[in-house]
Amino acid sequence: MKAIYNTLFKRTSTYAVGIMASVFFFERAFEVGSTTLFESVNKGKLWKDIKGKYE
Repeated sequence: MKAIYNTLFKRTSTYAVGIMASVFFFERAFEVGSTTLFESVNKGKLWKDIKGKYE
């Protein structure tokens, strides 16, 4: 725990960078997860699934 404090929380600048990096990775994970969920719920109804019928 002390190593984490000395690495990230001791200085405000590293704390802010840590928060920004965490937000970036959370946003990417949330986007991928929500897209995967949306596509699994709507499987067979999306353009990529029915494109062959209309081209």
